[in-house]
Amino acid sequence: MASFLWECLICLLPSLLLLLLSLALRRPGRRCWTRLAVRAAAWRLWVVICLILELPLDRTARTWMREDGSPGTDVLSGSGQASEGPRLICKPTALAKYLLRHCGSLARPRLASWPSGDPHLQTMSSLLCGQHEDTLQFTRDHLLLRDGGVVALDWAVGTRLGERRRWEGRKEHQAGGKALGCFSTMPPVLLVIPQSWGGMTPHLKVLCHQAVRQGFYVVVFHARGTAGCPLTTARLTEFGDPADLEQAVVYVHSRHPSSALVAVSEGSGSGILLSYLGESGSSSYLTAAAAISPVLLGQLWFEAAMPPVYRWGVLFKRKTQLSRYSSSFRGVLDVDRALSCSSLRDFEETLFCSSAPKPPLSSGSPSSRGLAPSVAWALGERAYPAEDWDSYWERNEPLRDADEVAVPVLCICSSDDPLLPPASTLPLPLFQTNPYFLLALTDRGGHCGFTVEGGRSADEEVEDGNWSHITVLEFFRVVADFLKGEERDGWSHGGPLGEYGQRSRSSNMAPPRRRRANMMRRPRLQTPEQSSADAEEGKFTWKRSYTR
Repeated sequence: MASFLWECLICLLPSLLLLLLSLALRRPGRRCWTRLAVRAAAWRLWVVICLILELPLDRTARTWMREDGSPGTDVLSGSGQASEGPRLICKPTALAKYLLRHCGSLARPRLASWPSGDPHLQTMSSLLCGQHEDTLQFTRDHLLLRDGGVVALDWAVGTRLGERRRWEGRKEHQAGGKALGCFSTMPPVLLVIPQSWGGMTPHLKVLCHQAVRQGFYVVVFHARGTAGCPLTTARLTEFGDPADLEQAVVYVHSRHPSSALVAVSEGSGSGILLSYLGESGSSSYLTAAAAISPVLLGQLWFEAAMPPVYRWGVLFKRKTQLSRYSSSFRGVLDVDRALSCSSLRDFEETLFCSSAPKPPLSSGSPSSRGLAPSVAWALGERAYPAEDWDSYWERNEPLRDADEVAVPVLCICSSDDPLLPPASTLPLPLFQTNPYFLLALTDRGGHCGFTVEGGRSADEEVEDGNWSHITVLEFFRVVADFLKGEERDGWSHGGPLGEYGQRSRSSNMAPPRRRRANMMRRPRLQTPEQSSADAEEGKFTWKRSYTR
């Protein structure tokens, strides 16, 4: 009998402990103490997991557990005073001041603290885990390129019926009945560029979902051989080769010639977006662009050390793409060597540099890559592998033509991004001297994470709780309003386009000319006297210089 009672007591012990714990938690003081104890235990467990996976621990995580927000410095005003939220680093132009006045998301975000604000948890959640059910539907177009290659364009055709009804009434509250972020009643087109290894991440799906609900036409660009796009040529896209994107932009513009065209890139997808903006210059069809967690210095990103979990994840995606077409590439590169690479640099160098060992060519091959002479002439220097690693980056560095960019570009970066080099390597002089580049730098956010505290903002119509999505879409709207005002003021003063207004469509009917050579262009640094003079003047003529 005694043994039976002991067995019953042991079975009921967990339930009794939970009952006593629930009774103890009814007191506010004990509830707070218990919550802190649980967080401390979870933090120690997370430390052990990070040590096992060789993930670097963020030094400010312990501070996040005690504080809800962290101070930042308003670089634009130069006051040096602490302020909550991101730091906007840019040249003090009229557009920058207009953004600070009308883009509220740049001033009031409360990014999540630990544990949901941990950089690794945010990164894995944005790249692997969906935040809500996929309600967006896409239809695909295949675009035939000049060299015979094919890229895919996925058009968002709408959400499920329930989602449409839910948000149908909210679009009617837009001023003047016009679509959000547009110069006219035609909705703007949002061109989305995924990571360089291809595929739609949950982060991008949520962004597309949010853009559709705000009235954008959304189209996703997929490079050749990625996301189920067929590979019809034995040629992959180099990291900073914007040729395919340029043809896709022309096609999208032909589909919606009366709509404003904006673009946003995710992570390493910024390589082709920034390269396109630099090579096209003032001939670009884009009105504005944004880059979330961009790779600004490509060579440094490939050479810098990356945590093994992320490095092997990226290599797995790249090698899966290559192995799918291994038989097609065996005549132009050493596929076995590429598949055995253990670093991003070795893999990229094997694919695109002639210094890497190559298999013997067949006698009937017309060129080093089997390209017809006309195609090789159209591709220019990119028809042949780069001579070495340094020459490869002379023609693929994303910011090689940064001084030719002629549209506003917002870059959203986080200081704790585990996939990118440290924030100290950011090219801050570029943002401080070039009026077209703006940098929103946050203390936390991970790689394409930027989760808002509580998952929802009280005065924002959002469900995903992602600050980068809110900021990018609001940035496009504010820039459109600013350019519309500049265009109106320009016409009132008798100018053709006013201060940096939207280009006339007739000036862009001819396709942009291809650059003969891509030289590495470094941003020109200004002396302290010149910087102070520009800050005091605070003026910049937004009229485009048509140099091409």
